[in-house]
Amino acid sequence: MGSSQVEESLIETSEEQDLDGRDATKLVPVAESIRHRKRAQNAEKRAETLTEELSEANRRIAQLSQDLSELQVEQTLARKLVAAGVTDLEAAVLIAKARMEGKTQADIDSCVEQLRKEKAYLFSAPAETSAFRKTAGVKDRAKQTQTALEEAAKRAARTGSRADLQQYLRLRRNLL
Repeated sequence: MGSSQVEESLIETSEEQDLDGRDATKLVPVAESIRHRKRAQNAEKRAETLTEELSEANRRIAQLSQDLSELQVEQTLARKLVAAGVTDLEAAVLIAKARMEGKTQADIDSCVEQLRKEKAYLFSAPAETSAFRKTAGVKDRAKQTQTALEEAAKRAARTGSRADLQQYLRLRRNLL
């Protein structure tokens, strides 16, 4: 390679002023300069795509966060409605969600109470805790078996017979 060819393949580039205040110039081969320019352009394109990917990821995060908060409100609402004794949970949740548009989670209790007052048919009547009464024909089975067990124990103790003792033990095993 001749000296004239080396000079032609070199480009003069100017950089920032030196610390002394002089202009510093540096000669760089043309091929290297082109390669650096391409690398810089590729890096800029990659930075753009990464920025776009980041904005897309942030948008998805915001959407997922909003979906999560809606699901939490719906779950809390469903729990409160079930505790209030709702019979048709799906209908009650849909009505309550429509009424809660734009309201905060703190308004759930008031919404459930308002729904209970206005749409009473969605809720079951207050459960009466009265036990079912037995009819005269039904006998108390537990009481009968307990008395049968006591009678078998007395008979086994009174007679001392092995057969009576086995009968008592068989009844006791079945009950306990």
